[in-house]
Amino acid sequence: MAASSSLSSPFVSQKDADVSPFSSIKISQKKVSTKIVSVMAQRKPSATGSVKMGMTMTEKIFSRASEKSQLCPDENVWVNVDVLMTHDVCGPGSIGIFKKEFGNDAKVWDREKVVIIPDHYIFTTDERANRNVDVLRDFSHEQDIKYFYDIKDLSNFKANPDYKGVCHVALAQEGHCRPGEILLGTDSHTCTAGAFGQFATGIGNTDAGFVLGTGKLLLKVPPTIRFVLNGEMPDYLLAKDLILQIIGEISVSGATYKAMEFVGSTIESLTMEERMTVCNMVIEAGGKNGIVPADATTFKYLEDKTSVPYEPVYSDDQARFLAEYVIDVSKLEPLVAKPHSPDNRALARECRDVKIDRVYIGSCTGGKTEDFLAAAKIFLASGEKVKVPTFLVPATQKVWLDIYTLPVPGSGGKTCSQIFEAAGCDTPTSPSCGACLGGPKDTYARINEPQVCVSTTNRNFPGRMGHKDGQIYLASPYTAAASALTGFVTDPRDFLR
Repeated sequence: MAASSSLSSPFVSQKDADVSPFSSIKISQKKVSTKIVSVMAQRKPSATGSVKMGMTMTEKIFSRASEKSQLCPDENVWVNVDVLMTHDVCGPGSIGIFKKEFGNDAKVWDREKVVIIPDHYIFTTDERANRNVDVLRDFSHEQDIKYFYDIKDLSNFKANPDYKGVCHVALAQEGHCRPGEILLGTDSHTCTAGAFGQFATGIGNTDAGFVLGTGKLLLKVPPTIRFVLNGEMPDYLLAKDLILQIIGEISVSGATYKAMEFVGSTIESLTMEERMTVCNMVIEAGGKNGIVPADATTFKYLEDKTSVPYEPVYSDDQARFLAEYVIDVSKLEPLVAKPHSPDNRALARECRDVKIDRVYIGSCTGGKTEDFLAAAKIFLASGEKVKVPTFLVPATQKVWLDIYTLPVPGSGGKTCSQIFEAAGCDTPTSPSCGACLGGPKDTYARINEPQVCVSTTNRNFPGRMGHKDGQIYLASPYTAAASALTGFVTDPRDFLR
């Protein structure tokens, strides 16, 4: 999708870079191109002997998992799965297929590699939704699943020590995400785990049923598009702005069945939670998976979360990339995705006349601890009260606890919860996927009327958060909090100057 004329393109063409885009990229001081340029990577031919081509990170992970020394994009290979995750929406269907195809008395291939996380339709009186969790519980007990994060008391989530919350955040917090591995999940945003340098993607119930019985799956090796993000991250931007920029440039189908590899000094500076935000939304560009090379930040995060040995992989210098985009992050501004598509990108400041009815801060994309700390920073800077209902949905129990215990930097020891209360926000609710995907009509913060919402979630299709006539503006926690304070879509720089 072509950039709007009012958007200054941060993409740099090959000729505007000081060096070849396939070595260490350095952004020059020359004029930034206003056109996106895709550069095809080409390997120099070997002079003699057999040729062993370089491989990308994703290709190397497939190579290990398929026990093949060399792979090329578009090859179909059987891979050994390291972790399979399912939840209350897709779990019952996957279990049904497993029992139908393998028998009622069949056992899963490895009870310690199956992770079952109720998280979607939890805090509801809907009997069918409640029954889904019962199905997961019965199956987990029958199969002696080691990692089943159960919930029984819906009136008080804290009474359920095993319950975690949103699967994609819980997978990371509980140590199920490890570099070099293959993680499959019955949810499209399983790609979040690519932040840990692993291949992670969503699969359907039929595939999941097969994996439950065999631990294997036939997958096509995706070609890789590389995104090089360089430059100092402005203090008014968050990772959500980065991925909205990319989706706005390449469109919701721009990376269909492609691996999206993220590198560069800006990516290296991001925390693990911010890297998760970037990888989380590659599916909104059609991507098969997103992936970030593991580094010291990754290893530090994993220190107290897993004792399972892992082996990181990195793209070869001679790896083949379908295209490479270079982005000067210092030139970006806060963004939103207007209704009704994640690629309907606009500058937040261009939408300041859009009146809103509510703000939603939560989900696997925008409900992590650092997302709430970011929102609290805006509320603290303003010292004002919100103008519209502002709903806060922590992703997991740990995030909920952090909201009530972690001091917000520069606040004199105040916690997020104290700042949110002073700003007039709704009290942080029980951790779950909440209204991100609508859910039963009694779901907390569901859009049940044709309202306008600024949300830190990942999709804004008609009906996504409930009412089919609702209008959703996707935004970073900074932009969401700033908008809550004014009642209009608002550039967070208005409060951060």
